[in-house]
Amino acid sequence: MRNRYTLPVLLFSVLACLALAPAQSTPGQLPGTAMPTITSVPRGALASPNFNPDTATDAYLALIPAVAKARSDAYFEGGYWMILWDFLYAVAVMLILLNLRWSAGMRNLAERVTRFKPLQTLLYWAQYLVLTTVLMFPLSVYEGYFREHKYGLATQTFGPWLWDQIKGLLVGLVLGGIAAMVLFGVVRRVRRTWWIWGAAVSILLATIVVLIAPVYIVPIFNTAKRLDDPKITEPILRMARANGIPARDVFEIDASKQTTRMSANVSGFGRTMRITLNDNLLRRGSPEEIQAVMGHEMGHYVLDHIYNSILFIGVVIVIFFAFLRWSLEASLKRWGEKWQIRGVGDTAVLPLVILLGSIFFFVLTPLLNTYTRAQEHEADMFGLNASRQPDGFAQAAIHLGEYRKMSPGTVEEWLFFDHPSGRHRIHDAMVWKAQNLDVAQPGSAGAP
Repeated sequence: MRNRYTLPVLLFSVLACLALAPAQSTPGQLPGTAMPTITSVPRGALASPNFNPDTATDAYLALIPAVAKARSDAYFEGGYWMILWDFLYAVAVMLILLNLRWSAGMRNLAERVTRFKPLQTLLYWAQYLVLTTVLMFPLSVYEGYFREHKYGLATQTFGPWLWDQIKGLLVGLVLGGIAAMVLFGVVRRVRRTWWIWGAAVSILLATIVVLIAPVYIVPIFNTAKRLDDPKITEPILRMARANGIPARDVFEIDASKQTTRMSANVSGFGRTMRITLNDNLLRRGSPEEIQAVMGHEMGHYVLDHIYNSILFIGVVIVIFFAFLRWSLEASLKRWGEKWQIRGVGDTAVLPLVILLGSIFFFVLTPLLNTYTRAQEHEADMFGLNASRQPDGFAQAAIHLGEYRKMSPGTVEEWLFFDHPSGRHRIHDAMVWKAQNLDVAQPGSAGAP
């Protein structure tokens, strides 16, 4: 492919974004829009012989200011449209690459540079990734930068944000390049059963990335350091040891340089296993809230959700490759000559693969959300039993409600939520509290 295609688009995208970008962003939450930090249990949720989970849930939800609730609902509901626009935009970009034969041009350039097939694939991948990143950049900068700042969820100015995107591009060049060389190598060697072997290799590659990410990929974007505050670490490590998690340290990651979101995770395998919480959670969460969140994350680890998810996604990948085999053959038979694609083993077919994959996974969105939501509910239940902090859990649900709608409709939650809604999570915590009123003692999260 010749540079006349990429350079004008690159210059236009960068200049447009620089023209629109503010000189400096407004860090943190906008005034009056953050969810409240709860310092005491609301009256309706206090432990008593007449404790009622429904009343307690309503009492917690009543603490949320109307402006904060409206802003959270608007952000999350806008995300429904972003799912659609992301899909349509990606489809449009892939059709541009195919119909203008830019994909075939990138393949031809790679073949002129070298005759070595794996290197041809790598060169094609580099061109493809850079070009699609440029073409997708206007939507990416709106969705990842301007929209996040509009709702007070981002803390980066444009320069650091753009540098993170460049680092992500470089990671994609390396990991994606390896994956592309392996997968196209498989397709070329086993032409009849390529879809079976391609699915197997994809599952293996995805598993490797999941397992190495905490130690080798996350540090590219954020710095993790050992947390030395015994008031925070000791309860977490006691909870870990009580549930068979082989952790000796707790790590803190500097997520606040990018976002106001609170998060934590227990991830990895063997020496890559880590308990990590971000500095937003440390700064804004009470000790009880931190314990509740970490109990939830330990639930994912103890319940083998990572491996179960790999198995589930593995089944989905196999089905996708079976779909891909049929749909690629049909598409190439009809449009292959027009797009100058020689067959399934031709690197120029990649935009068609991404196009078909976008359709497949867009249709599957409710199913994938339901599976993840079920796992999150299991982790919630585990976390409540492990931490025994129902009020801390309610506090965490309200903080997470800064970017998740608290009280969706039933169909809405089924379609769009990959976590239980805030209302459901608080209600689950209050049901647990109703069955364990003896643990709601003075001094616990929010106790008067």
